Amino acid sequence: MTSVVPFRDINVHASPSHYAFTSPSSPSAQTLVIERPSGDIRLNDGALLGAKRVSSIAGILGIIKLRLDKYIIVITKAQPMGKLKGHMVYKIIATEFLPLRDRILHDPDEDTYLTLLRTLLKTGPMYFSYSFDITNSFQRQASANPSQALWQGADDRFFWNKFIQSDLIEFANGKNGSGFRHHGTHQTGADPFILPVMFGMMRITTTRIKSTPITFALITRRSRHRAGTRYLTRGIDEHGHVANFNETEQIVVLNDGIRDMVAMEGGEGMQNGTIGGFDSQDVQVMSYVQTRGSVPVYWAEVSTLRYTPDLQIRGVETAVDAAKHHFDEQIKIYGDNYLVNLVNQRGREARVKTAYEQVVRTLVSGPDEATQADYVSNEKIHVVEASQTNQEYDRLHYVYFDFHNKTKGLKWHRAQLLLDQLKDGLIQGQYFRGVDMPGHSQGRLEVRNRQTAVVRTNCMDCLDRTNVIQTMLARWTLTRQLIDVGVLKPGESADDDLAFRILFRNIWADNADVISKSYSGTGALKTDFTRTGERTRAGMLQDLNSSITRYVLNNFWDGPRQDAFDLFLGAFHPDSAGVGASPVFVDRRPPLIQAIPYVLAASFFLVLISSFARPNPESTMWPLRFLTVIWLMVGLWCFRFIYTHGVLYVNWPKLNTPRWANEGFQETMGAIRKDKFIGPLVTGHERGASNARISHLEEGKKRIQ
Repeated sequence: MTSVVPFRDINVHASPSHYAFTSPSSPSAQTLVIERPSGDIRLNDGALLGAKRVSSIAGILGIIKLRLDKYIIVITKAQPMGKLKGHMVYKIIATEFLPLRDRILHDPDEDTYLTLLRTLLKTGPMYFSYSFDITNSFQRQASANPSQALWQGADDRFFWNKFIQSDLIEFANGKNGSGFRHHGTHQTGADPFILPVMFGMMRITTTRIKSTPITFALITRRSRHRAGTRYLTRGIDEHGHVANFNETEQIVVLNDGIRDMVAMEGGEGMQNGTIGGFDSQDVQVMSYVQTRGSVPVYWAEVSTLRYTPDLQIRGVETAVDAAKHHFDEQIKIYGDNYLVNLVNQRGREARVKTAYEQVVRTLVSGPDEATQADYVSNEKIHVVEASQTNQEYDRLHYVYFDFHNKTKGLKWHRAQLLLDQLKDGLIQGQYFRGVDMPGHSQGRLEVRNRQTAVVRTNCMDCLDRTNVIQTMLARWTLTRQLIDVGVLKPGESADDDLAFRILFRNIWADNADVISKSYSGTGALKTDFTRTGERTRAGMLQDLNSSITRYVLNNFWDGPRQDAFDLFLGAFHPDSAGVGASPVFVDRRPPLIQAIPYVLAASFFLVLISSFARPNPESTMWPLRFLTVIWLMVGLWCFRFIYTHGVLYVNWPKLNTPRWANEGFQETMGAIRKDKFIGPLVTGHERGASNARISHLEEGKKRIQ
């Protein structure tokens, strides 16, 4: 049975009573009808009369319900990114929201919801393919059921629009939102309208190594579970989902659509018409998967406007069950897990390191530990493994590497020490390799080798240090793969080819930037090393600029970004009760608290003006100087107040405010009310109860932190 794939072309027909979606290239296919304004879904045999064609779209992203209305989100523009084994992959460039009702009433929250979603869709890198499951690695695809529809086989973690596709999925599964069964059977006519979308990074390029043509691709898939921004989403949740979890797959395809070129030109790795013992015309796929994710304990960093947030870690024993859920899934999917931890062993990060190691000790049987030290670090490498194999958790291999001390002074080549420690595990864990099955209509792969282990890397953010290590491991594995298939000779390296070395480094640096922008708001740090192989002072200046930008974004812009993630992914459901009566996004802080930053700006401006003003020689100067001193004192007081009570001025999410942000707000307001000078002014002008600022927590579905 052939797999059902999404329609490549869809026409939208609109009428006051419904939207109708048809595929002009499949005239015999059923028409998808979404009734207005109810949102009920049905299939119709043939086209509907009375509806006007309004546009042609690339696909239906999903359907989302806000306060006043439901909206169909359609993809209006998509950019081709390249082909993998003949399958084109696209990036979403533009979308449009189709309302189910003609809105007469206007609600400020509804408008804000739409703005948040449009901003996320405009800035978030999202990809799809009509004929290829980009949510799954090549290895998982090789074991997939070929008779399933494309969306049915998608990896739940990386099916980013699954929540907004839930109406269509429920309908396709034989029921609507009310649970009414449609003949109790699967509605196959709806399958081609369900298009899985992946959030992350995608680069596909055709290049050469040692004159051998290859397709080189890098795919990073960001998990939709516990997705969010840097300081607002850390650690693990009760379901075992960790923050900033990404799966990165490096892919090399030999003879991918370039067989004629290979046959005519050959290459250094070709001998007697074969590559690595296989027919030179065989399409071979080699892939290597790595993961990254936050330290799997309950921890958070609370922004207070200081450069370094306050670190909070709950007792490790409370996180053991959640960590079990997490590693149950990781071991089931990837096999052995090599847990590479790169946080600092001293200072505030040491507490995170200690908590992680305690979790691993709890999970494995008879933990066996070993520590390597030298003159630079008293804990260069620390390993925790099971002394015996009695359970699945004994497949966890914890490896701590003192990244900060070992690479201090721009000596980044010392990261090779970690590679030396991991080599045995990398060799034993292998990589995936498959060869096209002759005559298979869907291009299925015959598996020749499977990857049975994964390296899971983390630092505090799972960004900058993690990028350096993942790039190093990917480069080593790529060289090994190319030697195995005969493209390179033993002793050669993929880095020996200058053109490919530059391409490889830039693709991995781009990957680092994409992951970092999605989580922290800026490009990654240390990408000068990834791009050039050296740490430069220019790169350090760029990192300083990015660090300052991160500080501003993380304190003042990440709240709305987190709200957009929560809304799109279904972590928050807008409440339709009391529309317009209780706005969610209004600032309910006391007016005096809101006014202080404006007073600070005004005082700074007046001091600046008075400092550069040219007074009349005949006028008296002391009144101006007196006022300047007064404004300077007012400005200093305002600055001190904001700095001391920074939690009040962080732009927190309005939809799912973190518990620890709520607690910090309450504690800070309590201290202000007790202040003899400002307390009476704040208490007398508060809007509502003392928890007015966070009353929006009662609306919608709450996300457990």
